[in-house]
Amino acid sequence: MNMVENIVQVNKLVKNYGKVKAVNGVSFKIIKGEVFGILGPNGAGKTTTLEMIEGIRQIDSGMAIVAGYDVKKQTNKVRGVIGVQPQAPAFQDKTTAQEVLELFAAAYGKKIDSLGLLAKVALTDKADTYTERLSGGQLQRLSIAAALVHQPQVLFMDEPTTGLDPQARRNIWSLVKSIQKQGITVVLTTHYMEEAEKLCDRVAIMDKGQIVTIDTPNNLIDALIKRGFKKKKQVSQASLEDVFIDLTGKELRD
Repeated sequence: MNMVENIVQVNKLVKNYGKVKAVNGVSFKIIKGEVFGILGPNGAGKTTTLEMIEGIRQIDSGMAIVAGYDVKKQTNKVRGVIGVQPQAPAFQDKTTAQEVLELFAAAYGKKIDSLGLLAKVALTDKADTYTERLSGGQLQRLSIAAALVHQPQVLFMDEPTTGLDPQARRNIWSLVKSIQKQGITVVLTTHYMEEAEKLCDRVAIMDKGQIVTIDTPNNLIDALIKRGFKKKKQVSQASLEDVFIDLTGKELRD
């Protein structure tokens, strides 16, 4: 039996802003190839935790290891094996979608099939479109493609579907699953519980800078029910979003 490989290991991470502990002793491990979600209310420390692991924000104390590299001591090595899709993607004006990917690839010293990569994120017809003319969903998909130009081992996504309509959101969900099938580990933060339930193999719930619990969505739900939790309203097999998608179609409205 093969031993589980932890591609990300975080141990007692701390980030202070004055007297406030934004991240207070966070520890967890992420298994290679899984989609791992970090959930929590605003101010829980989700984004700060991600940024420390990515080497974007200084670690005050504790340790983070990504693909065998120590984030503190080998930051450049870490940046070479991760992709980062930010919460609010922004690109240079008067740059086409295809040019964006080629610029990102050049920064990593890579040659890519930019049109092929655009096809993977359903943006082939926008190859020659300036980024300032892209919709929110298109910008999100372009930023995901840009994060994949150097074939990273881990892709970090910070609230990837915030502000998107249901079609665009579900398209991102499909994209995340296709990225996972390529063997890439995905680490994401989200406010949408349905999103976490659909996408994540395991989730860590954060509050006030600390990890409250880590498990699979199903295990967490089962544990809640075993504690005697009951909904007042019968849970329907479909949601209003399902009705909306059924009536308006799954195709993107970019």
